[in-house]
Amino acid sequence: GMPLSVGMWLTIPDCRRERFKSFWFFTFSNCILWIAALSYIMVWMVTEFGIDYNIRDSIMGITLLAMGTSVPDALSSIAVARRGHGDMAVSSSIGSNIFDILIGLPIPWFVYGAILYPITQKGLPYVLIPSDALTIVILMLFIMVALVITTIHLSGWVLSVKLGLMMMANYFVFLAISLMLEYGVFYSCR
Repeated sequence: GMPLSVGMWLTIPDCRRERFKSFWFFTFSNCILWIAALSYIMVWMVTEFGIDYNIRDSIMGITLLAMGTSVPDALSSIAVARRGHGDMAVSSSIGSNIFDILIGLPIPWFVYGAILYPITQKGLPYVLIPSDALTIVILMLFIMVALVITTIHLSGWVLSVKLGLMMMANYFVFLAISLMLEYGVFYSCR
């Protein structure tokens, strides 16, 4: 981690210090650039791993990429919850997912479809998403949201070990069903 730490120290002004307080915009924008660069590298590495071991992109996305992007969120939620701010921990996880769906997906799609490879050059008015089970997975996500709200309600709106276990069980059920869909165990996608 030393090269990353040094690189970030050199390029991201610490606006908590008095002399760098006016550089807050550069701090913010350089953090976003670092996140973008490291995300690109992470996706590239996961893609290469999938190619090397003949694993579909959708499987790599739903497992390794999902875990790789969610671990920092989990660690920040743990840190805030330990300080007694359970509502902030829950809000952070919900907010980060909403941000991913409404900003994290549309901006790269826009850059790809409008700037890098304009859709009109290919003759298609859309970008194809090669996932045959996407409709079922989206339906499962809605069901999971309902299950999350139900489990939180059943636990009395209190963050507890029991609630954590129920949430993890929900995740593993979702992951198992998603993997079975992708491999055509009970629904032929291909």
